[in-house]
Amino acid sequence: MGRGVARVSQSASLDQLAKRIRAKTARVGVIGLGYVGLPLAVEFAKEGLTVLGFDLDSSRIEGVNRGRSYIPDVPSDDLIQLARTKRLSASAEFRALSSCDAIIICVPTPLRKTREPDMSFILSAGQAIATSLRRGQLIVLESTTYPGTTDEVILPMLEAKGLKVGRDFALAFSPERIDPGNTRHTTRTIPKVVGGVTPTCQRLAVLLYSQIIRTVVPVSSTKVAEMVKLLENTFRAVNIGLVNEIALMCDKLGLDVWEVIEAAKTKPFGFMPFYPGPGIGGHCIPADPMYLAWKARVHGFEARFIELADQLNHSMPHYVVEKINRALNGRKKALNGSRILLIGLAYKKDVNDTRDSPAFEIAQALSERGAQVVYHDPYVPTACLNGLRACSVALTPDELKRSDCVAILTDHSNVDYDGVLRHASLLLDTRNHYRHLTERPARLISL
Repeated sequence: MGRGVARVSQSASLDQLAKRIRAKTARVGVIGLGYVGLPLAVEFAKEGLTVLGFDLDSSRIEGVNRGRSYIPDVPSDDLIQLARTKRLSASAEFRALSSCDAIIICVPTPLRKTREPDMSFILSAGQAIATSLRRGQLIVLESTTYPGTTDEVILPMLEAKGLKVGRDFALAFSPERIDPGNTRHTTRTIPKVVGGVTPTCQRLAVLLYSQIIRTVVPVSSTKVAEMVKLLENTFRAVNIGLVNEIALMCDKLGLDVWEVIEAAKTKPFGFMPFYPGPGIGGHCIPADPMYLAWKARVHGFEARFIELADQLNHSMPHYVVEKINRALNGRKKALNGSRILLIGLAYKKDVNDTRDSPAFEIAQALSERGAQVVYHDPYVPTACLNGLRACSVALTPDELKRSDCVAILTDHSNVDYDGVLRHASLLLDTRNHYRHLTERPARLISL
C-alpha cells in the first residue's frame, strides 16, 4: 500500500509540473547564455514565465542583470524590461537549479584538436543538475551532440541517486536551430523538434516549448532528435564542400562559378543553390558533421562524404591566400611585405560571432608568409589576431589606398562597399557582393 501511494505521489509531481507550465507559473532555468540560450531565455520570460539563466561568464551575467545585451539578436530594451519585472535574471550559482521546474542545457559542444567531440561542457552541466535534481523537474538538452548522448550520458547521471525517468523527472532532447542575424526566421517561428526518453517526457517537453514556439515537431526518441540536427548541418556542410570544389574547378577552367550557380538555380526542381566562400565557421557547420563521423567510426562505419567535405571546406582559407598571392604577383608584388586588409572577421554577416571563423586562419597564413594583416569589422571592434590584440581599422580612403590588397571575407550590410571598390587598388570579393556590376574593373577579382 505504501509503495502504491509513493508511486501516485511521484507521478503527481510531473502532473503538477504540467499544470505549472500551462499556468505559466513554472520556473525555467537555462544553462548557457550564449547565442542559443539567451534568446530562448528571453522568449520564455516574455511569455510570462520566470527564467533564471546560468553561466560562468561574469560579463554575460552582468549584461543580463543590468539590461545590456551582448548578442545582436536580443535588444537591450528587452533585457531592461525583463530585468525590471524580475522575469529574467542570471547567476553563476548552480545550486539554484533545484528551484527550477524546467532546465534547458545550451552549452557549447566544440571539437578537440583531434577532431573528436569535447563533451566536457555537457558533462559539467549534467553533473550540476544531478547534484540538485528533485522530483517534478523537466531536463532538456539542446546542445548539438552525437546520437545517444541524452540516453547514454545524461540519463545515467540523473538516475544515479535513485530517481526514475518518466516517473520522478522528465528528460528530452530538442536540437537548437538558431540562425544568428536572421530576422525572418526567429526562435518563435522556427519549428522545434522534440524527442523524449519516455512518452511522458516527450509530452512535457512539447508542452514547455509550445508556450513560446508556434510549431513543435515531436519525434519518437531522443536519438532521432539528435540525429535530425546532425543531418541538417551535415547536409549543409557536404553541399558547401561540393560547391567549394566546383569553385576550385571553375577557377582552373577559367569559368565564373557565380554565373554557373545563378544559371543552375533557374531550374525549378532538383537543384538547391549553395555558394562557395572562404571557409566555414560558426559553431554548427564545422563541428556537427564531425560528431556524426565520430559516432559512425565508433560503430565501424566510415563517413566518407562527410570527411571529404570537411577537407574541402577547411582547404578554402589556404585557397584564398593563394588567390591573393597570385593576384599580387600579377601586379609584380610579393605577398611578403604587402599590407592586406581583411573586411570581416565574424563567420557570417551582421553578427559578432567569430567562433571558428575562417578569417583567422587566413590572417595567420598571410602573416606566416610575411604579409602585414589588418582588419575591419563593425561588429568586432577588437580581436586576437595572430596572437596579438588588434583593433578594427576605419575604412577610410587612405586606409584602402595604402593596402596592397583588400579581401572581403564577410559581407556585413553596414559597410561602404562603393567606397571600397572606388579606393582599393586590388580587391578580392569572396562573397560575390559585386555580382550586379555590369562592368567589372580588372582590379576586382572573385573567389
